[in-house]
Amino acid sequence: MSRRAFLGVVCGAMAWPLAAAAQQGTNKKRLAIFIPSELSTDWHEHSENKYSRALFAELRRLGQVEGQNLTVENYGRERNTGPETLAAEIVRSNPDVILVAGPGAPIFKKLTSRIPIVVITGDPVGAGLAESLAHPGGNITGVSVDAGPSIHGKRIALLREMFPAISKLGLLALRIQYNGLSTGSAIPAAAEAAGLPVAVSLLEIGTKEKDWRAAVESLSRDGANAVMVVDSPETFQNSTLIARLLADAKLPSIFGITESVEAGGLMAYSFDLIELYTRAANDIDAILRGAKAGDIPFYQATKFDLCINLKTAKQLGLSVPPALAASADKVIE
Repeated sequence: MSRRAFLGVVCGAMAWPLAAAAQQGTNKKRLAIFIPSELSTDWHEHSENKYSRALFAELRRLGQVEGQNLTVENYGRERNTGPETLAAEIVRSNPDVILVAGPGAPIFKKLTSRIPIVVITGDPVGAGLAESLAHPGGNITGVSVDAGPSIHGKRIALLREMFPAISKLGLLALRIQYNGLSTGSAIPAAAEAAGLPVAVSLLEIGTKEKDWRAAVESLSRDGANAVMVVDSPETFQNSTLIARLLADAKLPSIFGITESVEAGGLMAYSFDLIELYTRAANDIDAILRGAKAGDIPFYQATKFDLCINLKTAKQLGLSVPPALAASADKVIE
């Protein structure tokens, strides 16, 4: 072999991995994560946030690895520009897929019918995000934490079992999730079926302590003597504060997230967020491999755990019925 031919072979062999690496870099898919109630820095593979770790561990298992074939762009509360502005920024950046955790999906539905969106949300059909759970249509799929109207009735029944004197139910929720339902929230209907009038306090994403305090005080003034805290990333982030405010107001309460009870809330009937973020990762992977979001059925949470905080019950002067305590999946002493 001539020297020129030999050099050509060697240089070609050296250039191939460089070209492949460059091609891999240009072929990276882009995932945008929209959780405006949480810090962007909490959403990565080695985060202290166990839900973030579950999401990225499943993505890695499926072959979607940040820094290799996947670029992740986080949009969290430190941006402080409001959810609508933040959502518009994401859509302009044109990622391959958007993950939306919480009640912000209706904002994106107004902004794009093209970019695939994976949501972790309440009732996607009631919110107008999907035609049905089995056949979403459009560009949105994901996970529903709402197992239908019966789940609200179950929470009300558990709260009444703990506190039989309940006469008016207070609802503490984000305005965007409560007003974002095209058919109206199912919770008041569940309360009506249970024979309970309702008082409602609605808050915004990014609400401060004084606003949470005012919301709880408003419920008390309106005659609510027990409260349902509607689950969202915002209430999750403020679990300790909300639990303290409700305890100070002597209001028995039920949450949708176990961590809220660990933070001092009275009780929760909760879904498994680890499972739900794992499911969301599978939807993201499927879309990145070419599936259409509208063809991927929504996964609906079916497993719920009851958690009770005995210390909080004692502070509220409540005696936990033995049968209720025995049925609990977790009891905090």
